[in-house]
Amino acid sequence: MNVCNPCISATLYINALSDPREGCCSFGSACLAMATNQPAPPKPPLPAKPTPHATLYEFAAGGAVLVLLMLLALWFVTALAPQPVGLAAPMLGVWGLAVAVMLSLLLVRLRRLRRASEGNLVRTQRSEARLAGIIRSSMEAIITVDEEQRIVLFNPMAEMLFGCTAAEAIGRPLGDFVPSRFRAAHEAHVRRFGVKGVTERQMGQQRVLHALRQDGTEFPIEASISQTQDGGSKLFTVILRDTTERVRAETALRHSREELQQLSDRVQASREEERRRIARELHDDLGQRLSALKMDLAILASDLKDAGVAPGLLDEAAAMHQVIDETVASVRRIAADLRPALLDELGLIPAIEWLAKEFSARYGIAVITHAAEEEDVGECAATAVFRIVQEALSNVVQHAEANRVDIELVRHDDHYELTVRDNGRGGAGKQADGGERVSLGLVGIRERARLLRGTVATTQALGEGFCLTVCFPLAMTTSPEGRK
Repeated sequence: MNVCNPCISATLYINALSDPREGCCSFGSACLAMATNQPAPPKPPLPAKPTPHATLYEFAAGGAVLVLLMLLALWFVTALAPQPVGLAAPMLGVWGLAVAVMLSLLLVRLRRLRRASEGNLVRTQRSEARLAGIIRSSMEAIITVDEEQRIVLFNPMAEMLFGCTAAEAIGRPLGDFVPSRFRAAHEAHVRRFGVKGVTERQMGQQRVLHALRQDGTEFPIEASISQTQDGGSKLFTVILRDTTERVRAETALRHSREELQQLSDRVQASREEERRRIARELHDDLGQRLSALKMDLAILASDLKDAGVAPGLLDEAAAMHQVIDETVASVRRIAADLRPALLDELGLIPAIEWLAKEFSARYGIAVITHAAEEEDVGECAATAVFRIVQEALSNVVQHAEANRVDIELVRHDDHYELTVRDNGRGGAGKQADGGERVSLGLVGIRERARLLRGTVATTQALGEGFCLTVCFPLAMTTSPEGRK
C-alpha cells in the first residue's frame, strides 16, 4: 500500500514503541507523551527479564573462571594440609595468576558491553525523540487506534483539526470523530483492512470522506491508513488531511464550468438565430429589392430600344442587367451559407445533400452521403448536425488533402450515429499531444455534440484518412434556447 512520509514515520514510531524488550517503551510511556505533548500516564511494572547480550565467549570465560576458582580452592586446601612442600606453593601462585588474568579480561569485556548498551540506549532515545518530533511537527493529522478502534495516539495537528486535546481524545472510540451516518461503514472498513491489509483509502486517490469536530461541525477530509503489529495485537494509523478549501475550490470550478457551458449554449443559440435572421433579411429584403431593380432595368432597356437610342446605351443596360443577376446569385449564396432554406423547409437530409453538392462544386472533392430520406431528428438536432457536417468538411479542406468524403447518418435503437470519413493523409497532418489535429473546429464540434448530449470520437492513421463519429440520443428535441 502506498502511504505518505508522515504515515511511514508514524508506523516506524509505533514499531519502536511496540516492543519494550528492545530498550523502547510501549504506548503510555514518555515517547507517547512527547508525541502528544501530554504527561505520561503510569504503567504497570514489567517483570525483570535477562538481557540477552552475553555471547558464547562470555559464557565460556565465566565458566573457565569458576573452574579456576574451584581448582584454586582445592590447591589452597591441599597446600594447608600437612605434607611435603613439593610443588604446591608454585602451582598455587600460577593458578592464582591465571584466575586474576581471567577475571581482568571478563571485567574489561563487561565494561565494553555496558558502554555499548548505554550507547544503544542513547541512540534509541534520540531516534524516539526524532520520530516524536516528526509526529508533533507533521502538517497532517495522525491518529492511531488499537484493534477495538480506541485512540492511543493523537498528534497536535489532530488536536487543531478536531478541536480536541490529546488527553480528551486518547481512549475514546474513533467513531466519536466520524459523523453518525458514516460510523458503521468506517468501522467495517477498518476491520476489513485489518484482515486483508488492502484499502482503497489512499491519500489523494479516493472519494471525499467526512469527519466530525468536537463542536459537532462536519468537514471533508481525505485519509490513508496503515497497520503495524504490537505484540499479539494490531495498531492502525490514519493520516488525515482537511480538504475543505480544495472542495470549495472544486465546487467553485464546477459552477464556473457550468456557467461557461450555459454561456456557450446561449452564444451558439444566439449565433444561430442571428444567422437565421440575416439570411431571411438577405433573401426577403435585399433579394426582393434586387429583383425589382432587375425588372425596372428590363423595362428601361425596352423603352430605350423603342426610342431608337444609340446601341451603346443598350449595351450598358445589358451589362447592368448581368451585374444584377450576379448580385442576386451572390446574395442567395451568402444567405444559404448563413442558414440554408432547405434545412427549415425540407429537413436535415436534403440540406446535407445540398451542402455536399455545393462543397464538391467549390473544391472538387467527391462527397457521398448515406442516409435515409425520411430521417427526422428534430429542429435542434438538425441544426447541430448540419453545422457539425459543415465544420467537418471545412476541416477536410484545411487538413486532409483528400479527394473523397463519405457522410453517413444511421439510426440505431436508442441513438443516431453520424460518421464523416475522408481518405486523406490522416496522421500525416499536424497533430496535438492527444493525437488529434490542431483545429478549433473540433472544439466547436464537441460543443455542438454536448448540446445534443452526445459524444464525439475521432480516429486517424497515417495514410488511412480521418474519421469523425458523433453519437447522440434519439429523444434530443429540446432547443438550446430552452436550456438554462
